[in-house]
Amino acid sequence: MKIGRRFHFDAAHYILDATEKQCEEVHGHTYTLEIVVEGEVGEDGMVLDFADLKKLVNDVIRKLDHKNLNELFKNPTAENIAQWIFDQLKLQLNLVSVKLWEGEGKWVEVSN
Repeated sequence: MKIGRRFHFDAAHYILDATEKQCEEVHGHTYTLEIVVEGEVGEDGMVLDFADLKKLVNDVIRKLDHKNLNELFKNPTAENIAQWIFDQLKLQLNLVSVKLWEGEGKWVEVSN
């Protein structure tokens, strides 16, 4: 069975060699992050307690929220950020996918 949860964080960045030149200037986004995990339903009736998922994901988001992402990544594209989040969480969860929206209407997804 799969379960998921959405999260939000805000951060600033600029993109190197962007097609749209305004993206080369420092700007901010509200990111939406969707995490999907899977597993068997346990004796407690849950695949994973949503509160436990929240704690694990918030520990990762805390490193990104209200930060200049260029200080954390060589080129903080949505693809690079999503892959980093996936790599952080796959060590702790039976992760299916990480979907990251950069503002409205633009997203990337990393999956197994």
